[in-house]
Amino acid sequence: MPTWPISSIKELIEPTLRHMGYELYSLEQSGQSGRTLRVSIDHAEPITIEDCERVSRVVGPLIDHSNLIDGRYDLEVSSPGAERPLRSQTDYERFNGKRVNVRYRSGDADTVVEGQLVAVDGAGIAVQALGARGRAPVVLHIAWSDVVAGRLAVSF
Repeated sequence: MPTWPISSIKELIEPTLRHMGYELYSLEQSGQSGRTLRVSIDHAEPITIEDCERVSRVVGPLIDHSNLIDGRYDLEVSSPGAERPLRSQTDYERFNGKRVNVRYRSGDADTVVEGQLVAVDGAGIAVQALGARGRAPVVLHIAWSDVVAGRLAVSF
């Protein structure tokens, strides 16, 4: 499998994406043959298929002309998804008020809570979850040092 200079590709496309009104959410080389470049974009409004097509039409030629990737490759442009990972305090702040799933350290074990993100600050986050056996909702305060992973959660 070839190894591509992902950091150089990122430096190449990020200014253009910003100019187009998008944020580069993630960039990775993948696929069975390693010949797929996955670009995940984001912005304030939900990402549409048209957004992905627009970015693909602009980013593809940029990469092609840069000679950073030898030979053929497949370019996939997508959104981070409805259950996107929350990777930073900024992500948590952006989605404050939304439903989240958070895995956090609780003593010697990891615990998972799902509920509404109700507060974010420098100390950590607060998630309002349903109480056990129909009890009133509880608010769990979780320090940043205890957060293992978080993502948006979709409820039906």
